[in-house]
Amino acid sequence: MTARLNLFSNPTTTTAKAAGHFGKASKTILEESALPAATQKLVVLRAGQINGCGYATDVWSKNAAHAGESATRINLVAAWRESTVVGVRLNVALARFS
Repeated sequence: MTARLNLFSNPTTTTAKAAGHFGKASKTILEESALPAATQKLVVLRAGQINGCGYATDVWSKNAAHAGESATRINLVAAWRESTVVGVRLNVALARFS
């Protein structure tokens, strides 16, 4: 059987490594912000939604709930522009980081 994908010679690995570095850099920027930890988790949740990543959406919605976010705010992150219950700080954070 031959391998369908060689992770060591495929140009995709370069892209994956770059994406990983970008993810680490954006995480550092977010962690250094003045946002509360629960709000940071909602911002990362929104990034997962934008990227269409079911795994990230699942993990970060659970992390936000564990950090004390209400189910209402977690559920309305996807429609944050139209929502009135999300709050000003989260609106600004999502506008900045989305």
